[in-house]
Amino acid sequence: MDIFSILSLIGGLALFLYGMDLMGDSLKKLAGGKLESILARLTSNKLVGFLLGLGVTAVIQSSSATTVMLVGFVNSGIMTLGQTISIIMGANVGTTVTAFLLSTADIHGAAIILKLLKPESFTPVLAMVGLLMTMISKKESKKNTGFILIGFAILMFGMSAMSSAVSGLKNNEAFTNILTMFADNPVMGIIVGTIFTAIIQSSSASVGVLQALAISCAIPFSTAIPVILGQNIGTTITPIISALSGNTESKRVAISCLYVKMIGVVVVAGIFYIINHFVPFSFMDTNVTAFYIAIVHFIFNILSTVILIPFTKLIEKLAIKTIKSGKDERELDVFDTLDDRFLSVPSFAVEKCKELVCDMAKISFDTFEKATKLLDNFDYDEFENIKKYESLVDKYEDKTSTYLVKIAANNVSAKDSKIVSELLHCIGDIERISDHALNIAETAKEIFDKKISFSEKANQDIKVITAAVSEILSLSLKTLENDDIEAANRVEPLEQVIDRIKRHIKSGHVTRLRQGDCTMELGFILSDLLTNYERVSDHCSNIAVCFIELNNDSFERHEYLNNVKTGGGKEFSDFYETYKQKYYID
Repeated sequence: MDIFSILSLIGGLALFLYGMDLMGDSLKKLAGGKLESILARLTSNKLVGFLLGLGVTAVIQSSSATTVMLVGFVNSGIMTLGQTISIIMGANVGTTVTAFLLSTADIHGAAIILKLLKPESFTPVLAMVGLLMTMISKKESKKNTGFILIGFAILMFGMSAMSSAVSGLKNNEAFTNILTMFADNPVMGIIVGTIFTAIIQSSSASVGVLQALAISCAIPFSTAIPVILGQNIGTTITPIISALSGNTESKRVAISCLYVKMIGVVVVAGIFYIINHFVPFSFMDTNVTAFYIAIVHFIFNILSTVILIPFTKLIEKLAIKTIKSGKDERELDVFDTLDDRFLSVPSFAVEKCKELVCDMAKISFDTFEKATKLLDNFDYDEFENIKKYESLVDKYEDKTSTYLVKIAANNVSAKDSKIVSELLHCIGDIERISDHALNIAETAKEIFDKKISFSEKANQDIKVITAAVSEILSLSLKTLENDDIEAANRVEPLEQVIDRIKRHIKSGHVTRLRQGDCTMELGFILSDLLTNYERVSDHCSNIAVCFIELNNDSFERHEYLNNVKTGGGKEFSDFYETYKQKYYID
C-alpha cells in the first residue's frame, strides 16, 4: 500500500464521514424536532421506551445523537435516569439500519436487477435528483430531502473510494498478520474496535469502514466479530464527553450507556466464545461480507437488549452506585431546559425556547394583573413581589435570547431561523410589558403614599381600559401558546380601541380639570398611567404581528399595519366595532 493509496483512503474516509454528517443533519431538520419532543414525553414503560429509541435512531441515523439528547433531557429535568435506559437499548438497535444500507455496496452479480441495486448504479441518480431538489424546490422539507439524497450518495462514494484504496492489502503479509492476531486474541480486536470508534465518535461510521475493508480484503468472521463488539463500546464516548459538564443525573445516563454496551459485550461474547470453544462454529474461518457485518452488528444489539432489558432497574442502581451525588449538587431550575446539547437538533431547541417564552409571557402578563389591582388596594408585600417578578422576567429575557442567538449560529432551517427571529422580537416586547407593569405598581404606590385619589368617573374609566388591556394580553398569550391565528387577528382591532379609550379618558380629564373636579397632579399621574396601558397594548400588537408574519412568509409588519390603518378589511372592522361597543366610554 503506497502513499497514493493512503491518500485515497483518507479522502474516501473524509467523504464518507461528511456524507454521513450531511445525511444525519438533513434527517434531523426534516424531522423538525418532533421526534425528540415525542422522545421526551412518551416513555411510560420499557417496551415503549425501546421502540421510541429504535424509531428515533433509525430516522436520524445516529445512536450517539440520541444518547446525547437523553443526557440533555436528564440534565434539564425533562426525563429521569430510569426512563432513559430502555431508550438507550432501542437506540443501539436503531443504529444498525445504517450498516444494512451500507451493505448494498457489496452487491455482486451480472443480472440487470443486481446491477441496478449496486451503489455505483443508483447513487449518481440519487445525487442528481437531490441536487435538483435543493436547487429548484422552494419548500424547506424538499430541500432537506435533497440533501439527504446527496449525503447518502457522498457517503457511498466515500465507501467505494475506501474499498479501492485498501484493495492492495489483500495480499499484504503484515495486514494478514494483524487479522490473525485479532482472530487468535479477540480481546485485542475488541480494544482496537473500541479505540477506533471512540476516535471518530460514530459506530455507524466505524462499522462502515470495516465493511469497506471487507469488500476489498479477505477478513474472516473470527477477526470481524471482536472488532464489531469493540465498535459498540467505543460509540459510548460521545455521551460520556457530553455529560462531563452536566449534573450527576446526566453523568449517570452516560455511564448507563457504557454499562449497557460493556455488559452486553461481556455476556454475549462470553456465551459465544464458550460455545465456540467446545463446539467450533464452521463459519469463523470463512470471509465476512459487508452484509454479514451488518447482520452481526444487528444480532449483537438484539441479543444484548433481550438479555439486559429485564434488568434496567439493576443497571440504574449500578449507575447510581458508580456516580455518587455531589455534596453541592444544585437543584434544577427552569433554565436548565436550555441545554447546549439540544443545539445539535435546532428544531427541538427552538421548541424548548418557545415553551420558556410562553412561561415568560405568563409571568409578565400576570405581573400586569397584579399591578393594576394595587390601584384599588395597595399592599407593600405585593409591590415587592411585583419587583421580583419583573426581575425574573429580565432573567428570562437574558437567558432565552442568549440561547436563541446560539441556535441561530447553527445550521438551522429557514423555518426555524424565522421562528428564532420572531421569538427574539417577542421576548423584547414581553419584557417591556413587565417594565410597564412595574411602572403601574409604582404609580399605585405614589397614589397610596400621597393619600390622593381619582374622581369616581376617572376610576370607572380606568377600570374600562384595564379590562381592555387584560383582554389584549389574554389574546396575545393565546397566540403564543396555541399558535391561534384568530386570536392574533383580534389583537390589532382591540389595540386601536384601546388607543381610542385613552383619547376619550384624556379628553374627559381635561373637561373635569376645567370644572375643578380634578387637579393637575392627578392629571400627570393619570397621563403616566394611560401611557403605560397604551404601551402594553402596543407590545401586544407587536407580538400578534410577529405571529401573523410567521404564518405568512411574504408578510411585512409595516405593510400589515398600513393596511389596518387604511381600512383593515371587513374582519378587522367587525372586530373593531365589537370591542368599541364592549369597552364603551361616555
